Amino acid sequence: MSRAVAISGAGCLCAAGMSLDEAFAAMLRGTRQPRPPRAFSSAHAEVFPVFEITSPLPAPGSDQDLLRTTRLAISAAIEALNDAGLEAAALTRLRVGVCIGTTVGSAMNNEDFYHDFRRGKEPSMAPIERYLRSNPAAALARHYRLTGPCQVVVNACSSGTDAIGLGAGWIRAGLCDIALVGGADELCRTTYNGFASLMITDSEPCRPFDARRRGLNLGEGAGLLVLESAASLETRGKNPRGYLLGYGSATDAHHLTAPHPDGAGLRRALAEALAMAEVSADQLAFINAHGTGTPENDRVESRVLADLFPRTPFVSTKGYTGHTLGAAGAIEAALSLASLEQGSLPANAGFAEQDPQLPARPVTTVTAIHGKFALSESLAFGGNNAVVLLGREGAG
Repeated sequence: MSRAVAISGAGCLCAAGMSLDEAFAAMLRGTRQPRPPRAFSSAHAEVFPVFEITSPLPAPGSDQDLLRTTRLAISAAIEALNDAGLEAAALTRLRVGVCIGTTVGSAMNNEDFYHDFRRGKEPSMAPIERYLRSNPAAALARHYRLTGPCQVVVNACSSGTDAIGLGAGWIRAGLCDIALVGGADELCRTTYNGFASLMITDSEPCRPFDARRRGLNLGEGAGLLVLESAASLETRGKNPRGYLLGYGSATDAHHLTAPHPDGAGLRRALAEALAMAEVSADQLAFINAHGTGTPENDRVESRVLADLFPRTPFVSTKGYTGHTLGAAGAIEAALSLASLEQGSLPANAGFAEQDPQLPARPVTTVTAIHGKFALSESLAFGGNNAVVLLGREGAG
């Protein structure tokens, strides 16, 4: 059985743009606009810029009272399904699964409820009911009346990548005809303060892989892919945009927040993805690196890239989107698909000075790429590592 799973549609919204095409075009122009957060305030003396979506989101349908992470997921799903040529009515006649990764997941934006509860008051349960109703996978299944497998993946910053890999497994196993997969996450005061407390946020626009990098900028958004079986595509007469060829996931269990110094888990995840896809390192057109801009992540990732892929161009797109946490891997998979289609890789935003401790150097200009395969990788708290391998066509 072929390991390739067709990608028939893609959707993405983030601070770089409200659609995949818009976001990718902004990256090719080198446009990025991190700003102080508008949706919330913080008592931190230092203000850390974020990549916030300021455009209004589409109405979520009949259930208007959904939290922001879920509304982001629905927005990306609308674009992805339209791209795939799938109407809502048609989905009810198919076996359609939903697998969404998240970390914040709307869980931390009910502060008034918790404040009242801690003061001994009896707050309304409406915020808790809204939170439960806003499970992003369940809300998408309810919105489109889907009856296939339904799963939320919460695996720190690899959640979106893992959700894609899990959904592809459903297609391969024949559990569903179509899988709506990806990730969504919103900006939140709790995570903003938490990352600031860890001292891994930069007070300037982030600089992935640069010698002067000081940390990440948070962002928000969603990325969704429509995965589809060959039989479903044939029935619809639809040509895919690309293929999900390989997926690898491994943990190194080294530290709660820091990656393994040698990138042990990342190396295993990469080997697993390449083996599943039956693609060799020299066949890769490029790599979309995790590239947060934190000192340790970029050091470890650069060494792994230099060891395993010394001639493969790579970029971190987080310089344009910020770190969108559970949505990051899914947004980056969608952007990688766009890069493969257009044959261009955006410049690595914020990179100006080579770090002597980092042996690999990202692309610094818009770069023409040659080849049909790309890797997108995610490194996460808890030592989690996940990788997807995408292609314009099946491997071989």
